[in-house]
Amino acid sequence: MARITVEDCIDKFPSRFELVLVASNRARKLHAGEDPTVEIDNDKNTVIALREIAEETITVENLKNNLIEEYQNSIFTEDEDINEIEDSSNDNQSAVSELEIDETNQDKENTKQEVEEAPIENQQDNLDNSSDGDKVQDI
Repeated sequence: MARITVEDCIDKFPSRFELVLVASNRARKLHAGEDPTVEIDNDKNTVIALREIAEETITVENLKNNLIEEYQNSIFTEDEDINEIEDSSNDNQSAVSELEIDETNQDKENTKQEVEEAPIENQQDNLDNSSDGDKVQDI
């Protein structure tokens, strides 16, 4: 191919967005040092990635899987690994919930204790402690 465009590759993917994601991921891998599967011909990595897609030297599924693996934080090999992580996350969530409940109860107890310790002033005490100007009441 003398010149490669997105139009030459779009029939391999259901959307342009997916094509761009896969091609950019492949171009990054080429830049990182992976060997291209087509001749370089003094082309840039993005053009090489598009040429690989158009000539189907790398399968579309392989390109998609590489993209997914790139963005995954954890790779699961068996269902047991997934179940273990789910179980531990549920345990962590319940421990956090219990801690939040304990903190809430402690806050309520502290507030209740502060209210009980606060001196209660009645209206007569206020009048005794105030000046003559304050003792005039509205009628």
